[in-house]
Amino acid sequence: MPGHRRQPSIELLELMGVVKENGNEQISLPPVLTPLSYDYVLVAKTCNDQDREAFKKQREYIEELQKKNFKVKKIIDDDLVFYGIQAPKEIFEKYRYLLKVSDACNWSSDQNIVALSTRIRIVHFILNHTLIHTEESLRDLMKTKVFEARFCLHEKKKQKELKESWARWTACLQGQPITAVRNYFGEKVALYFLWLGWYTYLLIPPAIIGIIVFLYGLSFFSTSPLIHEVCESSRFMCPLCDNSCKVWKLSDTCTYAKVTILFDNNGTVFFAMFMAIWTTLFLEFWKRHRASYVCEWKVSDWSEEEEELILEIVNDVNCEPKKFTHSYLQSTVVLICVTAMIMVIIGLTHALVVFRVIVAANFASGSRKFLNMDLNMEAMMLGAVLHYIIITVMTRVNRIVAMKLCGMEKTRSFAATEKNFTVKMFTFQFFTYFSSLFYVAFFLGRINGHPGDYVRIAGKWRLEECHPSGCLTDLFIQMTIIMVLKQIISNVFEFSGPWFGKFLKRKRIKKLQRKCAHCYLKDDTEAKERAEQCENCKLRDWHNNYQLKDVDSFSLFDEFLEMVIQFSFTTIFVAAFPLAPLLALINNVIEIRLDAIKMVTLQRRMVPKKTNDIGVWIDILEAIGVLAVIANGLVIGVSSDFIPRLVYQYHYGPCANGTVTDIDCMSGYINNTLSIASMTDDKVTFKPSQMVTSDGINITSCSYKDYRSSDYNFTPQFWLILAVRFAFVILFEHVVVICKFIAAWFVPSAPMQVKNDQLFDKLNRLKEELRSFEA
Repeated sequence: MPGHRRQPSIELLELMGVVKENGNEQISLPPVLTPLSYDYVLVAKTCNDQDREAFKKQREYIEELQKKNFKVKKIIDDDLVFYGIQAPKEIFEKYRYLLKVSDACNWSSDQNIVALSTRIRIVHFILNHTLIHTEESLRDLMKTKVFEARFCLHEKKKQKELKESWARWTACLQGQPITAVRNYFGEKVALYFLWLGWYTYLLIPPAIIGIIVFLYGLSFFSTSPLIHEVCESSRFMCPLCDNSCKVWKLSDTCTYAKVTILFDNNGTVFFAMFMAIWTTLFLEFWKRHRASYVCEWKVSDWSEEEEELILEIVNDVNCEPKKFTHSYLQSTVVLICVTAMIMVIIGLTHALVVFRVIVAANFASGSRKFLNMDLNMEAMMLGAVLHYIIITVMTRVNRIVAMKLCGMEKTRSFAATEKNFTVKMFTFQFFTYFSSLFYVAFFLGRINGHPGDYVRIAGKWRLEECHPSGCLTDLFIQMTIIMVLKQIISNVFEFSGPWFGKFLKRKRIKKLQRKCAHCYLKDDTEAKERAEQCENCKLRDWHNNYQLKDVDSFSLFDEFLEMVIQFSFTTIFVAAFPLAPLLALINNVIEIRLDAIKMVTLQRRMVPKKTNDIGVWIDILEAIGVLAVIANGLVIGVSSDFIPRLVYQYHYGPCANGTVTDIDCMSGYINNTLSIASMTDDKVTFKPSQMVTSDGINITSCSYKDYRSSDYNFTPQFWLILAVRFAFVILFEHVVVICKFIAAWFVPSAPMQVKNDQLFDKLNRLKEELRSFEA
C-alpha cells in the first residue's frame, strides 16, 4: 500500500539489538554493532510451504554449527537468507598447536596470529565435514538446493590493493606481487601465477629464436631453387580425386610452396633441438624458482596428509581417519573405461579424416574453390574448424566422464580425487586436441597408395595426398587454426562470461531497500547512521559477493589445464610452427592480467589452499617434455622434407660427385621426388576426361609425389631415405635426451641460499626445543 513501510522481521530486530520489553519495542545499541569479521557466508531461499523439508535441514545444519560454538548471524532480505559464519578462537588455537608439534610446516615464533586465509581454509574444511542426522554434508545440501550458495568474503581493503598493483590491464608489463597474492588467495593460487609468470618470462628466448627461424625461411623466397622449380614448372600432376577431378599444373601451387619454405627449412632442425632442451631447462629453473618462495612462506616441509589429519582432529577430536584402500578389480575397470574413452576420441579423429576427404570430393565435383585455394587446403582448413568445434563439445563430455570415473575409484581424500581427475581429464583433452595433429604429422600422404591402387574409404573416397613441397604446411595450418581459435575465443568467453553474469545478476536482484530497524522506531540520526554502518553495509557486502561468479575446487584446475595444453602446442609440434612460442607469449601476457582481474573483481573469492608445489601438473609437464623430444624428432625425420633434401644434396643432386659447379645443389629436387603414371598402363584407372587440361589439351601421363619406378615398386632412393630418416630420429632423440640429462644435472633443484636457510631454520628449531626441554 502507498505510504506503508515494511516492518522488519523478528530475526532482524533481534539481530539489531531491538528487544521487546513489556510488549514494547526498545532500542539498544550494544557493542555488537561494531562490524565483525565473518569467515564464511551461506545463502538459502526463504522458507515456503513447498520447502519445509529443506528448511528443516537448513536449520538443523546451522544448529550443528552452533554446537561447535560457531557464531551464526542470520539476515533475511526478500527471498534470500544470509548466514554469516564466524568460528570460535579455540579452533584456531588447536590448529596452531597441532601444526607446531607436527612436521607439516616449518613453524616460527612470529606466527602467533592466524591469517584470515588460514581461518577460511579451516572453516571451509569444518563446514564440509559437518553432518546432519541424514549423514548429509554441506556438499550434499548444496546439490539438493537446501543452500543456494556458499562463499568466503572478499576483503575490501586487500582487494583494492591487489586491484591497484596487479589486477588491471595497465599492469601487463609489470611484475606480480606473488606474496600478496599468497596472503589473499593462498599458496595454491599463488603458485599458479608464479608458474604462469615464470613460463611467460622464459618464453621470450624461444619467441625471439622462432622469429629468427621464420625470417630465415622468409629470406629464401626469392632465392630458393625449390620455389622456382614449383612456380616455373610445366609438369601436370595426377588428379586428386576420382571422376570429377582433372590433372592440374604444379605451378598453380606456387604460394603453397613458398609457405612451406617458411616452416620447413634447415633452421627448423636447430629450433626443434633448442625447444627440446629448453623444456628441460624451463622445468629445472622452475623448481629453483619455486623453492625460493616456498622456503620464504615456510611450507617447504608441508605435508598434505598431515595437514588433513590436523584439520580432522580440529573438527572432531574423536575422528577416525579414512584408511588407504586399493582394489585391483576397480583399477582394472577404470583402466578399461579410460582406454575405451580414448578409443572414442581417436574414432572422432577418423571422422575428421573422412570429413576432409568427402569435402574435397564435393568441392571437386562442384568445380569450385573456396577462397581460391587448393582443394585439399580447403578441406584441411574446414577440418581444422570442425576439429575446434569437436574440442569444445568433447571438453564437456570429457569432464563428465572423468568425474564419473573418479567417483568409481572412491578415493580416500578430496586431494586424491583431484589428482586422479587431473590425470584423466588431461589425458582425454590431450587426445582430443592432438589425435588429429598426429594423423596429419605422421600418416597424411603416406598411406594413400598410388595410381591404380589408391586407398579408399568405403571403397569410394580416396585418402588425401601431400603437396610435392611436403606435408609440414598441412600440420602448420591445422595447428594455427586450432591454437589461434582456442586462445582468442577462450579468452573472450573467459572474461566476458563472468562480467556478463555479474551484470545480469545486478539487473535481476532488486535494489537493497532494507533499512535498519532503528529507522522504523525513532528519528535518531546518530542511531540510524550507526545501524546503517552495521547491517545495511554488511548485507550489501554479502549481496555484492553473492552476485559474483561462483567458483569451486576445480576453478583453478581449468586455468592450469588451459596453460598446460598451450605448453603442449608450444613444445610438441614446434618444428612445424616456429611462431607458436611468440603467440603463447602474447597470449600469456594477457592471460595473467585476465585471470587476475577475474579472480579479484569478477569471481567470488577462492578458498585459500595450502601447498608447496603445483602438484601432479609437474609430472604432466615432465611427460610432455619427453614427448616433445620424440615428436619433434619424428616431425623432422618423417614429416619434414629435411632428410630427403639432405640425401638428394649429397647423393643424387648435381653436387653429389663433389665437383664445384655453378648450379645450386638443390636444383632438380622437386622433379626427383615425383614419379610418373602413364595412361597406357592398365593399372591406371583415370578416365580420359580427367586427363584433359584446363587449356583443352589431352595428356598421356601425369606426376605424383613418391619414389616409385614405372612398375610402381619403391626405388632404391626410397629405401635409402627411409633408412636415413630412422637413423636421424634415433640420433636426434639420443643427443637431445643426453642434453636434457646434462641440463637437469647442471641446474640444482634449489638455490644454495635456500638450502642453507632451511638448514639453519631446522637447527634453530631444534635448539629452541632443547631449551624448552631443559627449562
